[in-house]
Amino acid sequence: MSQYKKVAFYTLGCKLNFSETSTIARSFEEAGYAKVDFDDNPDIFVVNTCSVTENADKKCVQLVKKAKKVNPDSFVVIIGCYAQLKPEKIANIYGVNMVLGANEKFDIIKHIENTEFHEGVTIEYGKIKEVQDFEPSFSYGDRTRSFLKIQDGCDYFCTFCTIPLARGKSRNASIEETLNEANKVAATEVKEIVLTGVNIGDFGQGGEENFFGLIKELDEIKGIDRFRISSIEPNLLSNEIIDFCLNDSKHFVPHFHIPLQSGSDELLVKMRRKYLRSTYTDRVEQIKSIAPNACIGVDVIVGFPGETEEAFMETYDYLNELNISYLHVFTYSERANTTANKMDDVIPMNIRKERSKMLRILSEKKKRAFYESQIGKSGIVLWESQNDDGYINGFTENYIKVKHPYDESLENKMMEVNYLSIGADGLMFAEIV
Repeated sequence: MSQYKKVAFYTLGCKLNFSETSTIARSFEEAGYAKVDFDDNPDIFVVNTCSVTENADKKCVQLVKKAKKVNPDSFVVIIGCYAQLKPEKIANIYGVNMVLGANEKFDIIKHIENTEFHEGVTIEYGKIKEVQDFEPSFSYGDRTRSFLKIQDGCDYFCTFCTIPLARGKSRNASIEETLNEANKVAATEVKEIVLTGVNIGDFGQGGEENFFGLIKELDEIKGIDRFRISSIEPNLLSNEIIDFCLNDSKHFVPHFHIPLQSGSDELLVKMRRKYLRSTYTDRVEQIKSIAPNACIGVDVIVGFPGETEEAFMETYDYLNELNISYLHVFTYSERANTTANKMDDVIPMNIRKERSKMLRILSEKKKRAFYESQIGKSGIVLWESQNDDGYINGFTENYIKVKHPYDESLENKMMEVNYLSIGADGLMFAEIV
């Protein structure tokens, strides 16, 4: 397969996938390919998949159809979590030309260039237990922020989750190697780095290096104004990490996203989580005792097997009383080869959807209340690089999305703003100080 062809990318799922897609895309450009938009008649389509929910699987099929509609003669490559979990199933999707597993996706150019167009479907994947390498990645293209992959895989095997099957064991580079990647980002115009991975608090896996040591070193990097932690398990979010981020660091922001999954201790045990509700409460109270204006986001799963009406309301009431800022609500989805998929007491889908709707409404109420508590206060916003119907938007250090009449000169600048009022779109009107 010759060089100088056009390639397009589409990413499903998490920030980790975005960081990997961006790194893979740069490798194509360095090899002489032209990166184009999905609708710009590419010769090659690369779809980086997620498999957290059934909907992500369906989206993969839809994207293959769309790719072949844009260019019927294109070469379609599927990579990512779904590709590792279900390579044979993906190979049977009409229009797919190549499927690459967890390790193989980073050698995608070699695999493509050793393959002729339309000679059948090529499948390359290894056993996930044999995946040992850590491939550093970071996203680049958004001028304001970059997602930096610091860790991959997970050793927890929660009963609802396929990620250990798709990404393998928990692993990472050394602190020194991770700092080298962060310095590459710092050499660009990016102002904010978001630390991402599957289970980032497990950095070091109990060895001599750990997540706390990493963030202390990252905090000393020149050229990055802000570091944000994407998501961290409550049992791994220690007091020393909280205290450092909120009291001692120069660049880490007062924003934590902490997965809960359920407010019922009985369900947490069934999910095989590593904590009970009391630990979660303690983490939230510790954060708010130091930084009352800190933003706290929560992941929660609705409709897990055995979630009675009483158990759901236990979760709902707990979250309603908890001093948090917003929720990410996931409707439980049966996944093959997980322990939960074999459990009894399956919750009907219509009930799952009703409960999801209740929690999403609660999330809006929580977010609104958090924003209202900030009116009259001030924050530091990083303005983004786009005109949104006459406004420029950006996020403050505690993750409040603010808006201001558009001014191109503000793009990618950090400025102090006063919070004025909440618009009909839920964003905070801001006044530049």
